[in-house]
This record gives sequence, C-alpha cells and structure tokens, in this order.
Amino acid sequence: MKKVKLDIVGLSYSQTQSGAYALVLGEVNGRRRLPIIIGAFEAQAIAIEIEKMTPSRPLTHDLFKSMADTFHINIQEIIIYNLVDGVFYAKLICSDGKNTHEIDARTSDAIALAVRFDAMIYTYEFILASAGIVIEGNDFLFLENMDSIAKEPEAESMTATPQQGFGDLTTEELQQKLQEAIADEAYEKAARLRDELNKRGKS
Repeated sequence: MKKVKLDIVGLSYSQTQSGAYALVLGEVNGRRRLPIIIGAFEAQAIAIEIEKMTPSRPLTHDLFKSMADTFHINIQEIIIYNLVDGVFYAKLICSDGKNTHEIDARTSDAIALAVRFDAMIYTYEFILASAGIVIEGNDFLFLENMDSIAKEPEAESMTATPQQGFGDLTTEELQQKLQEAIADEAYEKAARLRDELNKRGKS
C-alpha cells in the first residue's frame, strides 16, 4: 500500500473531551488533515519536545529514548496503519543496524517518540481518504497553545463530554457547517461532521 508522509501541523485543546487534545497531522505537499484526539500526558510529551524544553526529570518517552540510545536502537519511522471504530492504530519501525522490527504502539505514544527520534510519520492512503479533512486556501500552523501545554501538569483521566448532535440537520446544512469548520480550522468538529455525512451516505 502507498504510504503518505505526514507532519504535525496543530495541537490544541479538545472541544469535545475534557482533559484531551486535538493533534492534527497534515499531508506533506497536500491539503488533507488528519485530526486525532490524544490524552493530556501525550500532548505534553509532544509539546515539550517540539518546544525543546527539558523537564526536571525524564518523562516516560524521554526514558524510552535514553534506553534506545544506550542499546543502539533507532526508530526509523512510525506508520498509522489502521482505523477501526474511530481508533487509530500505529506501529514503530525500529532497527539496531542489523535487524528491523515492528512494534505496536498507541498513535499518541508513537508520535511522541517520533519527534524525539526525528522519525518520519506516515499513514496509508485509505486512512486519509476515509478520515482526512480537505482544507481550502492557505493553511497555517496553530500551535499557539504549545508552550502552555508543555508546562501543564501530567495528564488526568479523560472524561467525555456530550457531543453536539447533528441529527436534525439536513445533508446540505451538514456540508455547509463542514466547510465553515474547515475555514475556522476547527478540525475536530469538522471530523465529526464528516463522520455524520459518511454515515448518511452509507444508509
């Protein structure tokens, strides 16, 4: 299957889940975005590395990096390889210079490690086709919360909050709201609108 390279283009507070964050990956040289909901600890781990901050004691992902370096193991790339019932699945492609191994990982952990190893992030075309959001016009990074995210205490458990229902909207209204959400860079809301449109398309 064809792999598609992704970059981290956004990390912000989740609009639908308390204590969670929306991580947005962007297709390199493309206009599709892949929003993923992650926990506060993983968001903090990603933000700390991107901001090049040094915690007083190593975080779990820093410890993993130190152990891997000690034993000459490198993460070459991570692949988001599947999407089942709204859950993304990822794997680490690791090498010791002689042998290459694949290790299953949560997507949020995989990305937190990818930024530490300068590893490429990939997904497959079928995942972007089903879960990606196409943006129009010029996109820009929205990492304005990165520094404050990095300084937050470690994660609390995520508690879901009621999601906005779209059952009363017509298909045309859903499509209009989808375009408005994309224009506002509200990718998490756009993803839920897209899912509702896809669900209606299958019925």
